[in-house]
Amino acid sequence: MSFSEKGYSLRIELDTKGCVLSAGEVADMEEDLHTLRKLVADFPVANLYITVVHHAKHEDYHVKTTLTLSGNTLFSGDRDIDVRPAYERCVRKLVKKVEAYKQRLHDDAKLAKQSAETHHALTTTQVIDADELKAAVLHNDYARFRRAADPYEEGLSQRIGRWITRYPEIESGLGVEIRIADIVEDVFLNAFEQFERRPKNVPLGDWLEGLIDPSIQAFIHSPDEEFAKISFKRAFLEE
Repeated sequence: MSFSEKGYSLRIELDTKGCVLSAGEVADMEEDLHTLRKLVADFPVANLYITVVHHAKHEDYHVKTTLTLSGNTLFSGDRDIDVRPAYERCVRKLVKKVEAYKQRLHDDAKLAKQSAETHHALTTTQVIDADELKAAVLHNDYARFRRAADPYEEGLSQRIGRWITRYPEIESGLGVEIRIADIVEDVFLNAFEQFERRPKNVPLGDWLEGLIDPSIQAFIHSPDEEFAKISFKRAFLEE
């Protein structure tokens, strides 16, 4: 049976097997969908299929829900000796799944926008001496490497500033717990350590840009280690 109401975007179908639900039970089930209805209100397609099966042998109810949205289908299920608790848990699971799905859609849209804003290659108006970078790595001289790569610093800073918006946990502490300069330094440190292993057919600017996200991830998961690494290497710059 259907108990969708006019004015709601969520279309609902209820099927029962081995049992009959009263009008009051159906009304309660619909009332439990208040949060879910609000969550899916902006989807052009939102169909919820509810199946309630009574298992006489086990003396319990198996509730299954299938929510079809534009672009995705979400499932949940639960069992209980009473219909209502099993159904409520199913709905709570669906709510969490819809929230997660909408967050993914938001992140994908945000990423697409950022990609459009940052698709230009990381370049510099100054000539980069690749031989000087290689020699600095060969002699394990980070200060020399840093000076040779310095023309990329401004571009990296701008790119990192935009990239950080993907990570609220870093963006919220920007300027207090962490600076863009710290991440720039981490990118250069990683470039110094990985220079000999870089793909030779990838432009240096593109390769450096590819090191941004791993550096940000490292700050998220091991900030103390990253700060210690930067402090240690900065000693070479001050000599």
